[in-house]
Amino acid sequence: MKEFTTLKDMLAKARREKYAVGGFNFCNAETAKVVLSATDKLRSPAMLIASSAEVQLCGMEDTVKIVRLVAETVNVPVCLHLDHTDDVETVCRAVDAGFSSVMIDGSRFPFEKNIEMTKAVVLYAHNKGVSVEGELGAIGENKDAQHEGVGPQSLTDPGMAAEFVERTGVDALAVSIGNAHGLYAKLPELDFDLLKAIRDQVDIPLVLHGGSGTPLEHLQKAISLGICKVNVASEIGKAFTDSYIETMTAGGTWWVLALQKAKESIAPVIERWIRNLGTEGKANQ
Repeated sequence: MKEFTTLKDMLAKARREKYAVGGFNFCNAETAKVVLSATDKLRSPAMLIASSAEVQLCGMEDTVKIVRLVAETVNVPVCLHLDHTDDVETVCRAVDAGFSSVMIDGSRFPFEKNIEMTKAVVLYAHNKGVSVEGELGAIGENKDAQHEGVGPQSLTDPGMAAEFVERTGVDALAVSIGNAHGLYAKLPELDFDLLKAIRDQVDIPLVLHGGSGTPLEHLQKAISLGICKVNVASEIGKAFTDSYIETMTAGGTWWVLALQKAKESIAPVIERWIRNLGTEGKANQ
């Protein structure tokens, strides 16, 4: 049985070599297979991420079984990561089910509550060899975001970030620097001075959520300032649904064939992100 790689190990290499790992959302066996096939083709480390919504669709334990089955067909490091979840019990269930990485998102709660929740998850997960991502500063959502991001955006405070990391022991920190979930109606205005200030205070890998639609030059600058993981969901979902709707509305198509075309439509999106984030060939080293 293929062993999953932890977030901590995957991002440590990314940080050393100045690239960022793409965290790619999947929701079933078909989309997981596309992500892993693309990473295998380009020899990139693979990080599949599922939020509470995707887990509810497949079931916690079945999500792990699906990825384990598909992961046997590729020869690259694979990390299975639970994305934005603000319930400690659910996160701990994911640890027990076999996720190698989990995110406890207490960003909508007061600072002390966020620390309390994150510290509890870190203690539980680390005892079982699982990595933990936390979040400080609320990452907002664009109008097209469906289930990630809660309430209005608040930027990450560098001093509070240092305290948060020290008191919780998290392995990676999601930051809010002007990024948002969903598809951008206009280009995001990322605060790179703020990102540098956070980087100067925090000595763990930093994570950028809401990667979809971010210009390449902004991604490259963010990576140079300490971003080691970029989450990509909305671009994948849009390619899939656009393809499926186009095929079905054309008429006379069996739905399985429409799903096959939709599945094929997301491979170029993932391959482009692998190249843009600099992970192509990194699984060989």
